[in-house]
Amino acid sequence: MHYADLAALYHQPFFSLLQQAREVHENHWSDSSVQLCALLSIKTGGCSEDCSYCAQSAHYTSGLDTERLMEKEQVLERARLAKANGSTRFCMGAAGRGVRAGTRGFESVLEIVRGVAALEIEVCVTLGELGAEEAEALRLAGVTAYNHNIDTSPENYPNIVTTHSFQDRLNTIRHVQDAGMSVCCGGILGLGETVEDRLRMLEVISEFNPPPESIPINALMPMPGTPLADGKPVDAFDLARLIALTRISTPRARVRLSAGRTCLSDEAQALCFFAGANSIFYGDKLLTAANPAVQNDLALLEKLDLEAKPANRSAPAPCSTPERPLSPAPK
Repeated sequence: MHYADLAALYHQPFFSLLQQAREVHENHWSDSSVQLCALLSIKTGGCSEDCSYCAQSAHYTSGLDTERLMEKEQVLERARLAKANGSTRFCMGAAGRGVRAGTRGFESVLEIVRGVAALEIEVCVTLGELGAEEAEALRLAGVTAYNHNIDTSPENYPNIVTTHSFQDRLNTIRHVQDAGMSVCCGGILGLGETVEDRLRMLEVISEFNPPPESIPINALMPMPGTPLADGKPVDAFDLARLIALTRISTPRARVRLSAGRTCLSDEAQALCFFAGANSIFYGDKLLTAANPAVQNDLALLEKLDLEAKPANRSAPAPCSTPERPLSPAPK
């Protein structure tokens, strides 16, 4: 969706935007399901990148302990628990610039992926930059979706990260799509961006071809020691407004209410669900940030008459459409 169209939608009265988003949601999602996704950091800290919001960056003194890649059986134990608690997607994150085929670390990750995939749960990973070879290997190992957020607008990105470029992010997304995996790609609110930056971010995401299968919308969780440690809380109404716009711009994507839910009341989360969110990260931890407890999440969904979505590992990745160009190709 073009920027001008996004801006016209965004700047209309709040309830008009929500009403349109709800109509789009009901036209494309006939049930009341919410996808529950568990997230585990399988390798924590020591990252060479300087993302200014991230406690895992080696550039900052955040107090976070650096941990090596978890053993396969440790990960499988957590995956089994997540599945038993209702999660239908298990997401694994490893801090670092990226992975490379032929290395011992990547082979260990592939072995972990094969083990989790055998549990009949959707598998998502976020491992940083990928080349075509690495993307294909992950798909063959059983990865359902690859998370690679663009975080903010192309214009604001250099203010947040200097160790890689916005184009680097797009290159990885293209490799993931070419390998036949679904793309999970969203952004973070609260990075010092303007409304225009938020709209540009959505413009880029909504014009991916094929479209992203899921779009996480995160609110900054300020981390001690990082440049954004004193970041201002994101207004709940701004968050709901952007979720509504995301739902309208990419109707068939799962819109995931992600980091920052600890700062939202039940009422604010309900507003976000009404606006079009139909997926949450679920459990005790979001990589290095806290997340509402399992029982609190289940109780809220029950109050709102929302049901957990069953896993569907056989669902194909979104297909590209001929009426618009493919997502930007690697340069």
